[in-house]
Amino acid sequence: MLLFDRYLPDDARDGLSVLVLLHGRGSHRGDLQALRPHIPKGWGLITPQAPHPGHPWGYGPGWAWYRYVEEDQVEPQSLQKGLADLTGFLNDLPAQLGVRPGRIVLGGFSQGGTMSLAWALANPGRASSVLVFSGFLIASPQMLPANGSAKGARVFWGHGLRDPSIPWALAERGRKRLIEAGVDLATMDYEIGHWTVPEEITQAMDFAER
Repeated sequence: MLLFDRYLPDDARDGLSVLVLLHGRGSHRGDLQALRPHIPKGWGLITPQAPHPGHPWGYGPGWAWYRYVEEDQVEPQSLQKGLADLTGFLNDLPAQLGVRPGRIVLGGFSQGGTMSLAWALANPGRASSVLVFSGFLIASPQMLPANGSAKGARVFWGHGLRDPSIPWALAERGRKRLIEAGVDLATMDYEIGHWTVPEEITQAMDFAER
């Protein structure tokens, strides 16, 4: 079971809207709780910790969702482990929270954004929206199966035009594939590097609430 931090409003009950945010490579479960002031009032915020220790792969003392290879390629075995553990975590979410969530929005920063998108495309309909902050779409045919199951997925993708870690051109490549697959995609670009800005979070949450 993945470790996690959580915030629930005092009046939390069944039907609660929940935002699940996944941290980036080499970070930890507490990192994205800093975004709590930017989420809508009355929502819960859940931040799980990735299953892979980052240190053996040179990612520092934090954690990772998968092992990165290059550009938009990742190691399949570590990805499948991350996806399976995230599935188990989300399946067990009602028991962990003590309430049954209504709307679940899944998102994340950098590797967490990439992971959120990969999980949502593999589990159509499970997340009402996906929020990708400075991530990429993994270069694998399995990410966008030919059966059309990606149609109807809702994705917000924000990215820095001066991102040195995940270049904007890589985002453009992934966005094009999503559009071709029929995904409901909203994109916003910012004059920043590999980080987020408050207006990006606000715009993402406006998208998720619609």
